[in-house]
Amino acid sequence: MTCVFVQFRCTPGQTYAVANAIWDREVVSELYSTSGEFDLIAKVYIPDEADVGHYLSERLFDIPGIQRTLTTMTFKAF
Repeated sequence: MTCVFVQFRCTPGQTYAVANAIWDREVVSELYSTSGEFDLIAKVYIPDEADVGHYLSERLFDIPGIQRTLTTMTFKAF
């Protein structure tokens, strides 16, 4: 499995609705609210056989209230 972190910028006033929708899909292992340019950050484990872009697009990125995302790939744990 590949671990990625996905940050979400939400439409103002929609952060809690977006967070609930993300959590309800049971795709993320952890979900946090954050300060700064993005409102939420999620830790997602992508199956080895899955394409990261397709996996995230099909499972998360169609949630209403998401304005922008930023996905950070991980390579090695220390």
